[in-house]
Amino acid sequence: MRVLDLTDELARQGARLLVGLGADVVRADPDDQLPETARIHWHAGKKLATGTALDALAAEADVVLESGPANRLRGLRPDGSSRWPHAVHVAVTPFGLTGPRRGWVGGDLVLASAGGMTWLGGKPGGQPKPPPREQALQLAGAHGAIAALLGVLAKDRTGAGQLIDVSAQEAVAATLETGAISWIHAGRFPVRNGGVYDHVAHRIFAAADGYVAGGYSGSERMWTDLLAWLAEEGEAADLLDERFADPVLRWAERPHVDEVIARFVAKRTAREVAEQGRARALPWAEVTPPSQLTGNPQLRDRKFFVSVDGIENAGFPWNAPALPRPVALSRLAEGRWSSAPRTPRAASGSRALDGVRVLDLTWVLAGPYATKILAEHGADVIKVESRHRHDPTRFSPSMRLRPDAGPDDSGYFLNFNRGKRSLALNLRTEAGQAVLRDLAARCDVVVENFSPGVLAKWGLDYESLRKLNPRAILVSMSGVGHTGPWRKAVTFADTLAAMSGLSSETRDPGEPPQGLVFGLGDMVAANAAVLGALDLLARGEGGHVDLSQLEAMAATMGPAVLDDGRDDPRTAAHPNRSPHAVPHGVYPAAGDDRWIAITAQDEAQWAALRDIAGLPGDGDLAQRRAAEDEIDTALAAWTRDQYAADLAARLQAAGVAAALVATGRDLVEADEHLAARGFYPALEHPIAGPVRHEGIVARLTATPGALGSPAPLLGQHTEEVLTELLSLDDDRIAALRAAGATE
Repeated sequence: MRVLDLTDELARQGARLLVGLGADVVRADPDDQLPETARIHWHAGKKLATGTALDALAAEADVVLESGPANRLRGLRPDGSSRWPHAVHVAVTPFGLTGPRRGWVGGDLVLASAGGMTWLGGKPGGQPKPPPREQALQLAGAHGAIAALLGVLAKDRTGAGQLIDVSAQEAVAATLETGAISWIHAGRFPVRNGGVYDHVAHRIFAAADGYVAGGYSGSERMWTDLLAWLAEEGEAADLLDERFADPVLRWAERPHVDEVIARFVAKRTAREVAEQGRARALPWAEVTPPSQLTGNPQLRDRKFFVSVDGIENAGFPWNAPALPRPVALSRLAEGRWSSAPRTPRAASGSRALDGVRVLDLTWVLAGPYATKILAEHGADVIKVESRHRHDPTRFSPSMRLRPDAGPDDSGYFLNFNRGKRSLALNLRTEAGQAVLRDLAARCDVVVENFSPGVLAKWGLDYESLRKLNPRAILVSMSGVGHTGPWRKAVTFADTLAAMSGLSSETRDPGEPPQGLVFGLGDMVAANAAVLGALDLLARGEGGHVDLSQLEAMAATMGPAVLDDGRDDPRTAAHPNRSPHAVPHGVYPAAGDDRWIAITAQDEAQWAALRDIAGLPGDGDLAQRRAAEDEIDTALAAWTRDQYAADLAARLQAAGVAAALVATGRDLVEADEHLAARGFYPALEHPIAGPVRHEGIVARLTATPGALGSPAPLLGQHTEEVLTELLSLDDDRIAALRAAGATE
């Protein structure tokens, strides 16, 4: 696949991910304003074609991946159409190609704020702050790569290219876990609290010599085995009282439970807690800084790291067929495509994934998020679930969100499982396992997040699946991968963030790490899983995507492995400062706990901001850096009595990057731009009634996706699927029911 890379910071990650798939990527400019470490990370493995007209390069490309402000894209005609209609032309912009904020600008801080992610980070009473390492930009880039492969698959069907619209704000807004849907379902939204989840009992604890992430949500075993560990050490205190066996009471008394666990952890080293946790199959992990990732034995065993002319850097989220590990790349150097243009495969259907059947064996967030994306673009997703294996998003009261909701109208479940069919299948029975094998033989993609070894017991590991269905694609989404010394580790979003280096970087200088309050790692891993599946679908090949969620997260840390952190200008009082811009921060606005994000991305933006706000100082970035305290103080005094949304609009009209630090309520109820783009469409659910959902990020203009149908009731489509796919008659279905296989 030939890819022309016209990206800036908004979609560099997308181009890098396509390199990781083995795409032949040519860049049109050297991006030489980047520091050398950043250029190595973002552009290794690409070729640089200078002195060639852009239209000539685009004419040879299968995909053009372009990013930047909508009014500055080189590939758009004045009427908004693509200059290169033969190609899959992906345009990643701050706010999208349509809507009242089409012309707005912004980098990571502004987009994380406009999309709702900044609001979730930081300490109570302090400035909100986004996740580290520019996660808003990395999400936008990942969705750009997904859009590229969807466009390629659509071109296989139609023979034509198309323009694809990816809004960075929407990429963020679709990645908040409960950040917005809590407002939709319960009329509330999470607030920043220094890194304590409000719907699962996980957080960061101080150890004797560092920090660990862990907790006791999930299956009941997570609690009973942790309690047994504390009891063995004589440190269970009153948690052995029978009343704590009640999960509802345990949740209500979480502060006390956490206090007992914190005392236990504080007496031990971080490594000891992590190692014991892994040995006991409990979700605990050491908080590791990015500089120490290269020493991780699991990552080393799986050959995760990439060698770039002898320099070791973070690798890619998967072991791709066209770029197998170990991977060695060269730095950006002069050259052109070496591959032949891609030959489209004949297919039919209007949406990119029409005719693709997916067997969804996942639960909670990472897997359902991945299969949700596949369903949005036409795949028939059959979700296998059971009353015997309780998905917490259906059955856990803390995750239902909707007041008085039950398993069939849990708000969390509704958002991440729309567009799917539900097959009730008890996989504890031999009959249920036999049905599962028959279904797998008739599906194109199987997605699972069981512990390594479970599928083999059912005769559905990849070697067995390939015998049933040689063209089948198996996507495994385990925490750390199916191989390696940690392969049996039990992980949650917070433990993956801790192992990947992300949690370490949530600390303000001189203070403990805060962690995150939403499952960013799950959705990062989901995006990687989608890319792995789409890559094999585009190749027309079967295969096994052995995805490690840890590797997906580590690959989304930017050049952190190469960065010594010496240029970090952040302070505890100013946690949002950046080495690339002054000013760059979150400032108080009128109202209770209201904030505005403002950055001067270049000299023109600084001049406009200085004149509008009457700020002190002048000169270039270095001179402003010397006066940054004075500038920030004056800017905060100026913003304090102004309404954030109005001020952001005024600044954007002058070309200055700014945005309201949006809450979940702001996104759903008050964001006129998201409303104009229809980002929160409503689906009619048989129990919950009309319910708004987070929308589709990759907007294909010629073969658009759709939400289609609401999330299914448990087992809603059991008979339909068994009849349609396996041709079972009423007697056979009744026999399965009598055997307890379909419940």
